[in-house]
Amino acid sequence: MNRALPVVRLRVPTDEDAHTWHRLFDDPDVMEFHGGRSAEPSVYEELTARQRRHDAEHGFCLWTVLDASGRPVGFTGAQPWPHAWGPAGEVEIGWRLGREHWGRGYVTAAARLTLRRLRAAGLPGVVAMVDRRNTRSIAVTRRLGMHHAETFFTPQTRRIGHCYRLPLGSQDTLCDAE
Repeated sequence: MNRALPVVRLRVPTDEDAHTWHRLFDDPDVMEFHGGRSAEPSVYEELTARQRRHDAEHGFCLWTVLDASGRPVGFTGAQPWPHAWGPAGEVEIGWRLGREHWGRGYVTAAARLTLRRLRAAGLPGVVAMVDRRNTRSIAVTRRLGMHHAETFFTPQTRRIGHCYRLPLGSQDTLCDAE
């Protein structure tokens, strides 16, 4: 079934977004595949500051996702893969929403906007690292036209992660199905 995606905007995260992200993600369901528990506010303060630097240096980052009314609902965007294991040297696309915003198409809409921005920035492709049990994020990778390329054991959690890839060479790499 196809449905219209919501209107979203992306902005470079502000200082205030650190507090908003903390509030949105302070939920065990949201953090299930990200360590299982909430991070301290200082973690989000550092993360949003790092994203502002990424945007200034690379032209992309993890952007704050705003709904049609301008209210933050989470983040999506891309950043260089930060680990020596996995897809080292590549750019990872990622997303996270507050629980109350799940199932409404925000991630798909925001990730598609992210892919357009990354393509415009000249990136040849992206990866998404997803816990193999995270069926919601796996579904998003499929809607984006990504394909499963590799499987990794994450050293920190000893869980299995799937690496999905998407070349960004042309507009037709985006899947229109919701």
